[in-house]
Amino acid sequence: MVGRHAARTRRAALTALGALALTALPPAASATPAPLPTAARALGAGTPSAQVLRAMERDLRLTPAQATARLANEAEAGARAGRLRNTLGDRFAGAWVSGATSTELTVATTDAADTGTIEAQGAKAAVVEKPLSRLTAVKEKLDAAAARVRTDETPVWYVDVKTNRVVVQATGEAAAAAFVKAAGVEAENVGVQVSADRPRLLKDLVGGDAYYIDAQARCSIGFSVTKGGQQGFATAGHCGSPGARTTGFDQSDQGTFQSSVFPGKDMAWVAVNADWTATPDVKAQDGQKVQVAGSVEALVGASVCRSGSTTGWHCGTIRRHDTSVHYAEGTVDGLTETTVCAEPGDSGGPFVAGVQAQGTTSGGSGDCTNGGTTFYQPVNPLLGDFGLTLKTTAAESATPAPQGDAASDAWAAGRVYQVGATVSYAGVRYRCLQNHQAQGAWSPENTPALWQRV
Repeated sequence: MVGRHAARTRRAALTALGALALTALPPAASATPAPLPTAARALGAGTPSAQVLRAMERDLRLTPAQATARLANEAEAGARAGRLRNTLGDRFAGAWVSGATSTELTVATTDAADTGTIEAQGAKAAVVEKPLSRLTAVKEKLDAAAARVRTDETPVWYVDVKTNRVVVQATGEAAAAAFVKAAGVEAENVGVQVSADRPRLLKDLVGGDAYYIDAQARCSIGFSVTKGGQQGFATAGHCGSPGARTTGFDQSDQGTFQSSVFPGKDMAWVAVNADWTATPDVKAQDGQKVQVAGSVEALVGASVCRSGSTTGWHCGTIRRHDTSVHYAEGTVDGLTETTVCAEPGDSGGPFVAGVQAQGTTSGGSGDCTNGGTTFYQPVNPLLGDFGLTLKTTAAESATPAPQGDAASDAWAAGRVYQVGATVSYAGVRYRCLQNHQAQGAWSPENTPALWQRV
């Protein structure tokens, strides 16, 4: 009974965007760390999280000591800049830190007479023409104009305190000029940065999240997949036909069904737009996530868990594989029967055994109050039939070789292998022990759980 899992309801979803404010500050770190200034201690700069430090070391190419010093310096710099802003009043024109560990604080003013005051606070003075208040007023005019005119070709505008000007990022000079004119701003007060970049919202594909089909039905994301450079997700075939449009959990544009088979099988995949990013994540209990590492098929009797946008995270066991089920809409072969419950809207959602992807929810009976039976479409046939690569925690696999390619029996990452299949690798032959899609790190010689030497 497929209909019970494709809920024809719409739910508004709100997402909150958080802003990260970076502050700054003083003396360079010495071999023997000096006591942290009061501001740094108050802002927690003395106890940075290991995750923050590791990310700074990686992305900013800092040593652990430099990362720690930078956080302390930036925290203190913010306090000193605030004090100077209050002192300078209308003459203040902005502040910024620089250097690998943010040891240098620069404060801009429109009056050279303020230089001594700024330097007395251990900062460098920059004398400029326009105060921050004037720059802000120009930007506010652009803000107002954006409510009246389209800004597709001028997607970004901002105050740049380092250059003491307002900047419009545009796809071309003409577009920038039109926007500035519509705002009633003098052209000499605005700089133009020509760029083809168009900012977009960044959203992740997470198994179990809701998505909507043609503004009518609701299903659940199964697993993130890729096909060449195209990102997308696997889901149930009964959720949509090729060409059907989808919106995400937040009702924003998401993608289009590329291939869909139902009945016979119950499989489909959706290609998403650039706003969405494929992840190996599956939504679990209480906001936690499970990351998929592969697609090794579990045995009958094994435990299996399912995620869905209606009922969330539930577990049970596998009763049997290769089950044929007749729904009112037609018969589907090759499903797996489980003791896991599900309800309308859970269709298409992921089943996992540990960290291994198993399949996408098809249909069933019962509910999550009284218990029930649910069937899933195994994921490996879906990946193989559509030529998709499962998104996993392992390194990216190569583009899958055609499943029917008999020209070579060499092992290939991305190909779906069935139990009993034989391959050659490094001059040795191996036989497959478990159904799975080959991951880059799972070469036959390194994964005796999947391959047996023959």
